[in-house]
Amino acid sequence: MKKKNKIKEFVKDAIFGSIIGFINGFLGGGGGMVAVPLLKKAKNLDSKKSHATAIAVIFPLTIASSIVYGLTVELNWLNVLILSISVTVGGIAGSFLLKKLSNRIIRIVFACLMLFAGIFMIVKI
Repeated sequence: MKKKNKIKEFVKDAIFGSIIGFINGFLGGGGGMVAVPLLKKAKNLDSKKSHATAIAVIFPLTIASSIVYGLTVELNWLNVLILSISVTVGGIAGSFLLKKLSNRIIRIVFACLMLFAGIFMIVKI
């Protein structure tokens, strides 16, 4: 029975991973907005673990997507370099802040960010 549950869990994780990967590849980075709520609900992770796991699983995906985009789209490599360094510094700062904030505050900040992003997309369309 345990083996059956492990297989079921593996299939569920693979499906969720595929959905997150598709969204990240299609939108160029929106996978985290889907990954965090999925991880919280499907894997019963708290906010800190959901965010940390989302970042960890999106990292290899981002590298793969970057290679595909780099081979198929003309990029300004100076912008890529500057933004890569800046994003890395911001990511490190954000990860330290994540450890210090409560799960409740993280949920509120994440919800506000998602709400702001949704409103911004509607207004800009």
